[in-house]
Amino acid sequence: MPDDLLPIRGVPASPYTRKMLSLLRYRRIPYRFLQGNLHGAQGEGELPQPKVGLIPILYLPDEHGELQAEVDSTPLIRRLEDEYPGRSVIPADPVVAFLNYLLEDYGDEWLTKAMFHYRWYYDADIEIAGSVLPHYADVSRPDAELAMMKQAFAERQISRLYVVGSNETTAVVIEDSYKRFLACLNEHLKSWPFIMGRRPGSADFGCYGQLTQLVQFDPTPSKVAIDGFPRVHAWVSKMEDLSGVEPGEDDFIDAGAMPATFIDLLKEVGRTYVPVMLANAQALEQSLDKVETQVEGKAWEQEPFPYQGKCLQWLRIEYARLSEDERATVDDILAGTGCEALLAPAM
Repeated sequence: MPDDLLPIRGVPASPYTRKMLSLLRYRRIPYRFLQGNLHGAQGEGELPQPKVGLIPILYLPDEHGELQAEVDSTPLIRRLEDEYPGRSVIPADPVVAFLNYLLEDYGDEWLTKAMFHYRWYYDADIEIAGSVLPHYADVSRPDAELAMMKQAFAERQISRLYVVGSNETTAVVIEDSYKRFLACLNEHLKSWPFIMGRRPGSADFGCYGQLTQLVQFDPTPSKVAIDGFPRVHAWVSKMEDLSGVEPGEDDFIDAGAMPATFIDLLKEVGRTYVPVMLANAQALEQSLDKVETQVEGKAWEQEPFPYQGKCLQWLRIEYARLSEDERATVDDILAGTGCEALLAPAM
């Protein structure tokens, strides 16, 4: 395998794969895309297996120069910042960088609920996902084999809806939130080409990854976007390859002049992601078998999700790393959005 190409393994239906591929293109990091799942990516050779069975996988050298299989897009993005300088997706201003981190986590941990919910909740979406997604492993497999895979794959994914909290109780919360997010993003894009300003931050790529499926693949949420928010649909297409964008040093939003539309995005985060993340953390702390809370006056129930408990801890660590003045500025920006509740516990 050429030493100058970064190997990445994943599939087109994975929002996180799409997130990382788009980021690699924007940052002009040469890569080799190994298409396939954990059990046989094309061209994988003797690459190591990851400790956790997730995609995408980036293969990066350790201190001895040996390739290691690494997963989890958020820390991977920060590692790439260190190893491939230039065209950064992390704002230099620590305050803006924290807000970027928050919105990236919202995309990764909340918008994914909408993606998984729509795909495996509605018959039309189940049909297209079950029919198309198994082909990503090998488009040359016989039709009879793919038909059997379709049923097994769909049944397995539907049985896992509980992981993201999609159920009869939470369906309306997830769908209302998705529509409000589209509305907020649509208004923001009227003045700014990216969530983080006039150049993309990692938050843009986090939200984009989920929207590649919601806006452009799964029929039910796609219709919502096409009918009401064609601007967002176009934005997702443009985000796929930003290698031609030439960012300026001052193109991220200014912490001292926050756009009202950016604050509205934070308010949507505060309405949904925040109460669920806090309730999940409380359930984990108390060893409860169910997360129960209210989101916009509607019931939310799901099983506790340990990984999202870690996400909240990592977010608070990022906040604690800020200077006293920087934390005060973050507090002022988040005041009244609902997001301030994430940072209320003692650090």
